[in-house]
Amino acid sequence: MLTPTLADGLKSYSIGDKLRALRLRKKIGLVELGKHTSLSPALLSKIERGKLFPTLPTLLRIAMVFSVGLEFFFTDDRKRRVLAISRQKERLKLPENAEATEVSYVFESLDFGAVERKLNAYLAEFRRINPEKVILHQHPGVEFIYVFAGRLGLRIGSDHNLLEGGDSIYFDSTISHGYWNASTGKTTAIVVSVP
Repeated sequence: MLTPTLADGLKSYSIGDKLRALRLRKKIGLVELGKHTSLSPALLSKIERGKLFPTLPTLLRIAMVFSVGLEFFFTDDRKRRVLAISRQKERLKLPENAEATEVSYVFESLDFGAVERKLNAYLAEFRRINPEKVILHQHPGVEFIYVFAGRLGLRIGSDHNLLEGGDSIYFDSTISHGYWNASTGKTTAIVVSVP
């Protein structure tokens, strides 16, 4: 249980308000956010309404979904930086879905430390998986992919595409889409999404 002094101190950061603003800006509902974070919608609602203060690991799960750093929740809005460097040794590799037994890719956020981003940039390493097992997803905005190496299978709606190293694609990401490694070796790409 928090003392009134600690509760007042935490309220001054408006963590719940910032979470709600991020969620609404990305047009994500509480249920969908819960799926991405493995947190219950009820818990997320309590955090947004200021009825519960999240632990740092919980807040980090949420921050990673929105590709923001923890500092986003603790920085004065007027002091936010517009420059962020992402060091390779500091990035985490995350699976596309933490609950899936077989994933088609792992990714690293390339702009994790930036706040108030206008785009999201990722380095993705695609795994060999049966294209029929690829989990399709969709999100607001557009997506751009540049393949560095390998061959990338990409399904957008009912269309199947094959990209080679050096190829790129731009598409409407509100259409269901999914990816898989279509080569025998490693397939890597830069993925940029803009809400």
